Amino acid sequence: MFDFLPFFAVLVGFGATFVSGYYVIPFLKRLKFGQTIREEGPKWHEGKSGTPTMGGIMIFIGLVVSIVLSIILAFITSGNLKFEFNNVIRTSHWIASFGLAVGMGLIGFVDDFIKVVKKRNLGLTARQKTFAQLLVSAIYLLVLLFSGMTTTYIPFVGNVSITSGAGLIFWPIALFFIYGFTNAVNLTDGIDGLASSVTLIVCCAFIIIAGHTKFFGANMVAAAAAGACGGFIMWNAHPAKVFMGDTGSMLLGGLVVGLSFAVGKPILLILAGIIYLIEAFSVMLQVAYFKKTKKRIFKMTPIHHHFEMCKWSEEKIVLVFSIVTFVGSLLAVLPVILF
Repeated sequence: MFDFLPFFAVLVGFGATFVSGYYVIPFLKRLKFGQTIREEGPKWHEGKSGTPTMGGIMIFIGLVVSIVLSIILAFITSGNLKFEFNNVIRTSHWIASFGLAVGMGLIGFVDDFIKVVKKRNLGLTARQKTFAQLLVSAIYLLVLLFSGMTTTYIPFVGNVSITSGAGLIFWPIALFFIYGFTNAVNLTDGIDGLASSVTLIVCCAFIIIAGHTKFFGANMVAAAAAGACGGFIMWNAHPAKVFMGDTGSMLLGGLVVGLSFAVGKPILLILAGIIYLIEAFSVMLQVAYFKKTKKRIFKMTPIHHHFEMCKWSEEKIVLVFSIVTFVGSLLAVLPVILF
């Protein structure tokens, strides 16, 4: 039977996020929750100072409204998602994955709150943020373990055991995988529309992967997230009327990682989320090279700022990075569909 629930989730996620902008953005302006631009950032970004931040609240609203209404619709129409609730493992995995996103989003919210209220541009200290992120990640993995996650997927190999022998190494790797990707998404949020556009494409990849493998809950969440990202882009495209802040970027970071685990194929995020990795590695390379040589590889990192300083427009960067994400996402989807 054709499942129209993902289309419903996309539309509701888009609509709820877009409409929320008419209320959330003026509210943030009244509270004077404006973005403070980093002194070491591109000088031309100074004109963005004061633009409302913490717009990730809009994405969260879109996600929650879409997921709740989609679940209600599934039960009314006796859709596939209704019957998946009988599968405790699959249900607990997508709910836990949404919980991971919320947990990371809350850390980002606290970080943003400190920045805009305390007027401390760096927000939480690196140690505080790292501890909180690792704690949320560890709790999430424990939920997966105790709810019955026993295998993970490797392209062209299939599912391999992660509960005994060499497979146990999966868990510490997974901990830093979650931590790393969440922060990589956070780094990607640096110019208008970039993180939301890239993440929309990644979520579309997981809509296809989850739909093909019949993970109906993950399919719904991915669709809701894609719609929410689309609705947010309407406000965040250049020139941005609102920034998602760490509230949004960490929410989305936890979400895309959670989706990859919810479908039992976290390794595919390496392909679909290739831009996140490029952004993160550009920073790591720059720091390591500078410490050793006192010289820079890139004009500025994360790498999207390098292209800005090469006179690329923000729109061009978003377009090129989105195309790269599309290619990576296609490579992630193909082995699932073909094998």
